[in-house]
Amino acid sequence: MASINNIKKLSLFILLTLVFSACTRISTSELGLGLLPSLDAVATKDTTFDVETQTIDYPDSLRIYGNDEHVLGSITNDPMFGTTKAVMFFQLKPSFFPFYIPGDKDSLRVDSAVLVLSYRGFYGDSTKPITINVNKISGSTPLDIAKYYASNFPEAYNIQAGTALANPYKLDFTKARDSVFSLFESASNQIRIKLLPSVAMQFMYDFDSTNAYHSDSTLREYFRGFALSTDDKANALIRISMTDSNTKLALYYSSSTLNATKRDTSVSFMKFSLYGNGDANFITRNRKSAEVFKHFNPTTTANDSLVYVQTSPGTMVKVKIPGLKNFKNRLIHRAELIAEQVPDDATYNTLETQMLPPQYLFLGVYDTATKKVRNVPNDYVGTSSTEYMNRFGGKLVYKSLNGYPKVASYNFNISRYVQGVISRSDSLFDFRIMAPVNDSITFVPPYPNNKQAGIDYLTTSLGNQPAIGRVRIGGGKHSRFRMRLHVYYSEL
Repeated sequence: MASINNIKKLSLFILLTLVFSACTRISTSELGLGLLPSLDAVATKDTTFDVETQTIDYPDSLRIYGNDEHVLGSITNDPMFGTTKAVMFFQLKPSFFPFYIPGDKDSLRVDSAVLVLSYRGFYGDSTKPITINVNKISGSTPLDIAKYYASNFPEAYNIQAGTALANPYKLDFTKARDSVFSLFESASNQIRIKLLPSVAMQFMYDFDSTNAYHSDSTLREYFRGFALSTDDKANALIRISMTDSNTKLALYYSSSTLNATKRDTSVSFMKFSLYGNGDANFITRNRKSAEVFKHFNPTTTANDSLVYVQTSPGTMVKVKIPGLKNFKNRLIHRAELIAEQVPDDATYNTLETQMLPPQYLFLGVYDTATKKVRNVPNDYVGTSSTEYMNRFGGKLVYKSLNGYPKVASYNFNISRYVQGVISRSDSLFDFRIMAPVNDSITFVPPYPNNKQAGIDYLTTSLGNQPAIGRVRIGGGKHSRFRMRLHVYYSEL
């Protein structure tokens, strides 16, 4: 009898093990690719839910912080998303005050002043050079060093460019990553813009420790900072880092020390600091003549076949899955929202190879009670771990689909959310798909600790840089690239 009981216990243990392993068997990528074995202990079925989709504008303010990549340039030819213009305003300062040029000022020979920018890459068309204009910031519209400027509302601050500090500089993208070897440094990925001789003389001879260089406040009074812009003939954005050693103002000179006959050739640097420097990176979008603008009307696009996501400052997609409310209680193995790019046949091998999709899309839900975007309940558990992010999904993956060799795809794992809706009658939300840069969402911990809300921050560490990335996605009614919810489940 004892032997029979032991056999029964062993059989029950094996059955429970198989059941629980079936619950977690699928954990990566899109479903239906042979991941479930044919001899599963639980009969596994799948179904697909239709979704309703609509593109909406995303007017929330974007702030670009000093340690984020900055963008500079213009997108003038994007018939799908319209035009973009990005300008930069910033200050550089010495490492100490009162600052002075070493040596005897009477023997000072000014060589040159060079504005050096750390080049991190580009977005758009690199086949044509882009012209960079360097001006000083107008004395009547100075930067506020205590303010983090909203990047997509430049008209609210009205910071203006003053007189030119350099001749227009043409950046050749094919040479932007070339190495520079000189007496003072060996570096690469630098944009080096020589300032006008009169400007170099001002920085090294007219300014000294008794006036402009007496303190950081007097320097800001004498020189408001740099204003960078580009011409509107290019079709590219330049990515620039402000905080690494490649960005600086280099002052080259030679002088004699007191009572000495030997001249020393030297260089002094002014750099960007996260603390005490003014900084504004303004990005202006204009979509009125673009394809996306026709899809903003809520009365005609409540369930659109095409939807559009543009990196902040950008657009987002509203997603509804009404069929979930009638899905009876079952054991959910995995529920995955699948969004796929709809390639543009006219520009597939040209413009779409330049205007690439965002590296990361975020899926949240819209809470009508608070009127804010919050995390998907129980599935999105925060940005504290790369593992959590990979498990939830949203990272760009390319695949061959419907005759196209390279189609952008984004998958989101919402299995626990769906299980809560059908098992506990949890709230059924509308979703939002967006491409965040610096943003925050309301964060509610997973059940059963979902009684108190906090804040979770979506930053550039997720993979999106300001203004970089846009994608047209198949909506709920698209015939070939239909957005859908794919669910694998078992009957209870």
